[in-house]
Amino acid sequence: MIKIQPTVVSIILVISFGIVLFFLGTDGYRAFTAESARTYELIQNKPNFPSVTLQDSSNRTYTFDEFAEGKYVFITFMYTNCGTVCPQLELNMAEVYDLIPSKYIGEDIVFLSISFDPTRDDPETLTKYRSYFGSDGETWRMARINDQAELDALLERLGVIVIPDGYGNFQHNTAFYLIGQQGHLIEMMDFTEIEKSSNTVLSYLDNKVEE
Repeated sequence: MIKIQPTVVSIILVISFGIVLFFLGTDGYRAFTAESARTYELIQNKPNFPSVTLQDSSNRTYTFDEFAEGKYVFITFMYTNCGTVCPQLELNMAEVYDLIPSKYIGEDIVFLSISFDPTRDDPETLTKYRSYFGSDGETWRMARINDQAELDALLERLGVIVIPDGYGNFQHNTAFYLIGQQGHLIEMMDFTEIEKSSNTVLSYLDNKVEE
């Protein structure tokens, strides 16, 4: 009969206890990092999109609810001076847009890129920027929120982290957001997974998934 040393037993117990704590602390291994934990919590809570007033590239002003009108809304957050992830984010958004059948565009779903740099991203700047990505300015609009309090409330509600670097740029997290027909967040998607994101959107549009 093989005797197990007390130290070995202790190590096994410590490891087992640690695994249990990790399982509980990550909600069943579903939240390994602060960002994934934030994403998981948002999807579970499905926060409502707060009341904000948008000013788009055509210098039109309206509320988000007026823009959405009971449609699904596919959203990104960006700023036009971004020289890192934002251009790729919008290029990927354009690919998702192109993968959605035209029968849904404008009827069941609209696309919206929201700038979190309203001081510099005026309508003229947004008009030029959207031209780089094929945004039509109607079914896919680029807009800013001039009211800083509204913008801050929106970013906090959807877990968008925006940190000024002191040089006119921002450190920020990046994702695709899908707002449901009832005006609440239903999906956060990895912006690098274009086909998966488009399939997720289609699962709602084709009525294969309930909100």
